[in-house]
Amino acid sequence: MAKKTAVIIGAGPAGLTAALEFLRGTDIKPIVFESGHQVGGISKTINHNGNRMDLGGHRFFSKSDWVMDWWQSILPIRKEETENEEVAISYRNKTRTVAAAGADNGDCMLIRPRTSRIYFLRRFFDYPIKMNWTTAKNLGIVRIVRILASYIWIRFFPRRPETNLEDFIINRFGRELYLTFFKDYTEKVWGVPCEEISAEWGAQRIKGLSISAAIGHALGAIIRKLGGGNFLQKNTNTSLIERFLYPRLGPGQMWETVARKVEKDGGEIHFGQKATRIFHENGSITAVEFISANGTVQRVAADYVISTMPVRDLVLGLNPPAPPAIYEVAAGLMYRSFITAGVAVKKLKPSRYSQPNSPINMLPDNWIYIQEKEVRLGRLQIFNNWSPDMVANPDTVWLGLEYFCDEDDDLWRMSEAEFSAFAIKELASIDLIDPADVLDTTVVKVEKAYPAYFGSYNKFGLVRDYLDDFANLYPIGRNGMHRYNNQDHSMLTAKLAVEAIAAGLADKQAIWEVNIGDDYHEEKPGATEKGTKLTETVTS
Repeated sequence: MAKKTAVIIGAGPAGLTAALEFLRGTDIKPIVFESGHQVGGISKTINHNGNRMDLGGHRFFSKSDWVMDWWQSILPIRKEETENEEVAISYRNKTRTVAAAGADNGDCMLIRPRTSRIYFLRRFFDYPIKMNWTTAKNLGIVRIVRILASYIWIRFFPRRPETNLEDFIINRFGRELYLTFFKDYTEKVWGVPCEEISAEWGAQRIKGLSISAAIGHALGAIIRKLGGGNFLQKNTNTSLIERFLYPRLGPGQMWETVARKVEKDGGEIHFGQKATRIFHENGSITAVEFISANGTVQRVAADYVISTMPVRDLVLGLNPPAPPAIYEVAAGLMYRSFITAGVAVKKLKPSRYSQPNSPINMLPDNWIYIQEKEVRLGRLQIFNNWSPDMVANPDTVWLGLEYFCDEDDDLWRMSEAEFSAFAIKELASIDLIDPADVLDTTVVKVEKAYPAYFGSYNKFGLVRDYLDDFANLYPIGRNGMHRYNNQDHSMLTAKLAVEAIAAGLADKQAIWEVNIGDDYHEEKPGATEKGTKLTETVTS
């Protein structure tokens, strides 16, 4: 009797996790089809002349024990990362203990410190924003007073009804803080006004803490400072340093290793195969049609289909077509694309923020949110600080300049040379590099990197319900569910899909609940000694 097969569309974290879980726990054969020529999706690593790029930055830390154990089963922690066999790592108010496994062959995880800041007014602010003396000093007393006043005002006169992201943020933080740290950056990321973005985006992505505690802490800090107290000295170096796991050669190393395991254990992975049509009858998917770069078409029969392709493309590719109402909603789903310019420089521009005694004027950050209004640059990565092995020459700085755009706008249409020149000019204009120090550049474009919470998204439930009626179809991952899932969320949706198939369940409710519960994505109220964290900025 022939083995049942699962056709998996996409070789990103969700698709590859599903493939390996099929092989580990079922007798179903996974066949993965990837439209590109590299595994990992947006979690892949790009190698340019020995310098490696992580598209978007991927911290390997999850609140899920299953995900943490799964990662370490693929790439163990390098032994020299720990002194006493075990070490505590902490991220977003969650602390866990991990153990070194003695890996010494290069296929391993590192333990990396997490530093991230906001660059605004040519100054660095803590990220997430903290209402402490440093923030007060950077913003100035006038802005601080306006922030406090607008917060008090909104507590008495909240916006009702709360229908969009602007309403959501202002109701929680006040208009002045919204204008200072949310509005411009969020609109830079998404390309539309905040009032056109669903409030659900805020509920999913903003990790709110106690604003009352933050304000009290800020006022106390200012009073102590004005009164001659030694607040700054006592409280700036006592908070727990956050750390996360990271593959030595970037996130792609994880998924390249998984792909080898999938093929070794009997699965298949086919590259350059784009899903174009999905055939169905009697409430089940029967086959998927793929087209290669040279135009060759193949139709692959499937007992089960795991889809990580964009929901819009999935629904528009159904044969017979989806009902007009469903088709219309799917066609109106929108996405934001992404461009990274890799820039190698001899050194950063010297500043008071440069690390002491660094000949290349290194900054400590993994990534920096650029909120200067005059540039379109959204985020800056310093790959040296993700892993030393991401950089070909440790005496240089390897940067990733991240831009958010639409596929038909001016940024997307630029040639690689034009875009590189544009990115260098922007970075120089905000005093972070000298163009004369640039050594090398590359540009990577990613379509449909971020499913958007505007367009027809307010009717997405119709599409979800329609797709759920296909007994053997399981949309998972970020684009597969049109939801801003992180890497670990995507893996969890894959795990649950495989478990449902193995148990003969057609109900997808548990899959859709991943990244919805407050227990997963909300931080608990509280304060650090260094300063109360106010919020996670709305970011990509």
